[in-house]
Amino acid sequence: MLRRQAMSTSSAWRFRPVLKWLHLWLGLSVGLVFAIVSLTGTVLAFQSELLLAAHPELDRERLPPLALQGHALARIVAGAEDSGIRSVDLPSPRLPAWQAFTAKGERHYFDPANGELLLVRNTGNDAVMWMRDLHTHLLAGEAGEQVLGASGIVSLFLLLSGLYLWWPRLAALAASLRWHAAPPARRWLSWHRSLGVLLLPLLLVVTFTGVAMVYSQPLRSALRWTFADGPEVVPPLPIERRTIAIDWPAVLLAAADAAPRGSELRRVSVPEGDNALVSIRFRAPGEWHPNGRSVIWLDPYRARAVQVHDATAQGTGARISETMYPLHGGFVGGRAWQWAVAAAGLLPAFLLATGFLFWRARRRRR
Repeated sequence: MLRRQAMSTSSAWRFRPVLKWLHLWLGLSVGLVFAIVSLTGTVLAFQSELLLAAHPELDRERLPPLALQGHALARIVAGAEDSGIRSVDLPSPRLPAWQAFTAKGERHYFDPANGELLLVRNTGNDAVMWMRDLHTHLLAGEAGEQVLGASGIVSLFLLLSGLYLWWPRLAALAASLRWHAAPPARRWLSWHRSLGVLLLPLLLVVTFTGVAMVYSQPLRSALRWTFADGPEVVPPLPIERRTIAIDWPAVLLAAADAAPRGSELRRVSVPEGDNALVSIRFRAPGEWHPNGRSVIWLDPYRARAVQVHDATAQGTGARISETMYPLHGGFVGGRAWQWAVAAAGLLPAFLLATGFLFWRARRRRR
């Protein structure tokens, strides 16, 4: 018995130096990517506010009625093929202008009442758009997103290994969280450990949700299987395109009638190819996602809803998977969570700096 305990203790002592070495060198390498991506996340937590501050022409005190917005949408859709627009977000109090997404990654903004083009943003002319591309794709498209996902997994390892390396005896808990001014090695280590531990739950949530968004499909499938959600919703059959014009005001009004009471219409997908079926995402009461994950499919020629998918009626696994984006982006919980997400973005840079300064101070002491 004593021999087994001795062997177990010996293995633990051999494991700890290896873990410390991994934590140090992964932190000084992958931690740099983690810090840069997190700092851009701090900026993106306020992207709507920054957009309106930089472009006050987009702001409106009052939104036009839905029927008038429909006429503006008709004008936007008329030029959608030439501009490569795939979907359009309806005006909202948060962003009181039409926001269109193109195949080239640009964003076009239109007047909510008449559909007049007001602004075009892309990574070449807008710093926040450039930071968003860095935050989501490391400026390298799909390959960058996969690198980002792998870096996120390593970052989770760094956070959890740091917790393991810090974990003190109960009697030493208060002392382990104390900040020291000197000597330098002790100062940087105490700052690194104490702030890292105190804000660890927040940083774990933001980091995990970021990784979950990169691997959203495998995670969603796993969650749906775990909670026995059943099959995914199947969209209705395509509708053949005709030469007659679509009455977009009538389509929006039909969608508003088909959505559950208290819902907010959020995103219109422009018909593509030979399929005229229109899908409109809406935010049902109780949804966290800023654009909602509920969908109405409509026959645009009859201005009639064909099928309605209410995301709040999904199984538990699907609903959990759809909380990742609003939690990560600070879109739920009001200003308090928005500021918490922004603060979490500053922490990896602080941990990287204090970890490096501790390593350098310790080398000098030796």
